[in-house]
Amino acid sequence: MTRKAILRLIFLGLMTIPLILLANRDHTKKAAAPFSDNDGEYNLIIEGYDWGPAVNKIILYMKEPTTEVKAENFMVTAKRSYEGVEMSPEEASGARKVVYAYTSDEKGNKVEQGKHITLVLFIGPEHVLGSPIKYIRVNNRGSNKWINYELTITDSTTKRVWNSESKRFLPLIDKFNLTGTYSHNEVSLSFASFEPEINDQKLPLIIWLHGGGEGGNDPSIPLIANRAANYASKDIQRIFKGAYVLAPQSPTFWMQSSSGAYTRGKENDIYNEALLALIKKYVADHPDIDPNRIYVGGCSNGGYMALKLILLNPDYFAAGYISALAYQNEYVTNEQVEKIKDVPIWFVHAKDDGTTVPEKTVVPLYKRLINAGANNVHFSFYDHVTDITGFFGGDDYYYNGHWSWIYSHANHANFDFDGSPVLFNNRPVTIMEWLAEQRN
Repeated sequence: MTRKAILRLIFLGLMTIPLILLANRDHTKKAAAPFSDNDGEYNLIIEGYDWGPAVNKIILYMKEPTTEVKAENFMVTAKRSYEGVEMSPEEASGARKVVYAYTSDEKGNKVEQGKHITLVLFIGPEHVLGSPIKYIRVNNRGSNKWINYELTITDSTTKRVWNSESKRFLPLIDKFNLTGTYSHNEVSLSFASFEPEINDQKLPLIIWLHGGGEGGNDPSIPLIANRAANYASKDIQRIFKGAYVLAPQSPTFWMQSSSGAYTRGKENDIYNEALLALIKKYVADHPDIDPNRIYVGGCSNGGYMALKLILLNPDYFAAGYISALAYQNEYVTNEQVEKIKDVPIWFVHAKDDGTTVPEKTVVPLYKRLINAGANNVHFSFYDHVTDITGFFGGDDYYYNGHWSWIYSHANHANFDFDGSPVLFNNRPVTIMEWLAEQRN
């Protein structure tokens, strides 16, 4: 082969290499393009209801923008579990009913066209598969816990499956700061807090103390297990024209005595000193709080603690709102009744409460306060705790008689012990409307 022919072959080879590399590069790009990292993912919306939290919406990621969706095309199954806890088949897994579907953004807001669709699910107080928490008993102590909650969603027309949770949205709870911690004399408390929009005036502080099943170190549980987050809702915030909300959490239960057992008022509890210190620290750290409008309330265990704080500091709190009171009347002295008779208090209880029996707690205490001359103490005494929404049976549907806090959280209570409306300046008021008017 001549020198000229050899040089020609080398030149042709060098020209071919870039073409091969270019072809390989294009092949690699085409192979990677179709994959999406969020294929098969879903987001959850969890709302708080009178009976507790429920997953009421699922938000699905779509590969392509869509404008139309049909609820009947989707099948949803739920699986609930918690390590070491055995659940019945009915509460462990089953189908969730889709009642409506629409095109949305990733947070579930309705849009005309988007890469997400939202499925609205059936919920109800007896539909346990809707709940992402469970009341779990360990060593004779019960508490509400977030559990493993897994969904599988199938589109029956395309056979596409979503089975990987990406995000959770908890509309009211997401407004709270859940990172608060405070220590006092070797007692550590966690707390959730809500800060309203600041205006030119000082704003009140609403304190909510949870029941016996919401202790621990996760402040989201006291907010959602019995809908206490509703004090940050637009409706209640509008009544107060803006209010701070503080929801402290006991590591165990507010009524724990130094022995570890329950106190019902006879012995001192181990938390009230640290709790009051936390409240005063929070007020000091937020100069926009009106020190003359600090309101303390709670249910059951928290009702005990709310009354305990008022008994110890009657001049500090502008008012109390207490449901399902767990403090035994026999341990409140006549001297204490005299000390608190001028503190505005609104009690809420149900006659069929078998946990905090009203004849041993709130009924005799209320009568003693009235007989002592209390003129701003009220008591809404319900026959039963019923479905106030009307969706699940209304007055014919009975919740557990202990759950009278429903009437406080929903701002439903509006009558006194004799059945007459509670009045402020000669107009009927609800419990939150009344609370907003109280001042030291």
